[in-house]
Amino acid sequence: MTDLDAIRRRQQQIWATGDFSMVGAGQVIVGEMLCEAAELRAGQDVLDVATGSGNTALAAARRGCRTTGIDFVPALLDRGRERAAAERLRVSFVEGDTEKIPFPDSSFDTVLSTFGAMFAPDPRLTADELLRVCRPGGKIGMANWTPEGMIGEMFRIVRAASQPPVKLEPPENWGVEAKLRERFGDRISALTVTRKWCAFRHFTPKDWVEFMKTWFGPAIVTFRALSPEGQDELTAAMLDLATRYNQSGDRTLLARGEYIEVVARKR
Repeated sequence: MTDLDAIRRRQQQIWATGDFSMVGAGQVIVGEMLCEAAELRAGQDVLDVATGSGNTALAAARRGCRTTGIDFVPALLDRGRERAAAERLRVSFVEGDTEKIPFPDSSFDTVLSTFGAMFAPDPRLTADELLRVCRPGGKIGMANWTPEGMIGEMFRIVRAASQPPVKLEPPENWGVEAKLRERFGDRISALTVTRKWCAFRHFTPKDWVEFMKTWFGPAIVTFRALSPEGQDELTAAMLDLATRYNQSGDRTLLARGEYIEVVARKR
């Protein structure tokens, strides 16, 4: 098994820890806006890569698209199925890996990913797969956290605490336009990048930190591996982060996480 194979298995275990659907519930609007930016049309074939509990897949289905969502965490796919059934939406949820998408070449009119594909360990292979399953003239739409924003900073804080044994390109590099152009290269004919932000709201900054420690897999796994002193230090660092980004003006939390909305057209 290669190092990347081991990392992929480890990532699957991490994202299966906790319940990312709890975190994703606060990001529904991002998938809705991405579908609008990609100008989806009823009847199109749409794939949502690393769908989680289906935010963007459901948004595409609401627009009359024939929609498929893939993820490598079966429990999250089950959540997506529950949500689709509740709304009477037809979405096919399939277990699959971002770096080995289980569909033939040119299967979809639009390929989307909201804060999902950016976490795959091999960014070049990820870009290759997104493009491979998209039809010529089709679109790839992504929402990716930026390095400069609150969530990009949170990733750095967690990485510093966890000290991963193998260094990978940071996932937030997908939030850098120059990196996108490098990864997609001349295989796209157009690229639009728009800076946006997603609001994080909670009772207090401290409550948000505890929420992330309870439900967000990467945070849970990192905290479990730390000594009590290390856990206290990471808690303090995350609380400082939330406090610095808080714009509520009162004791509650209203923090804005910057991301880029990406729409690329395949040649």
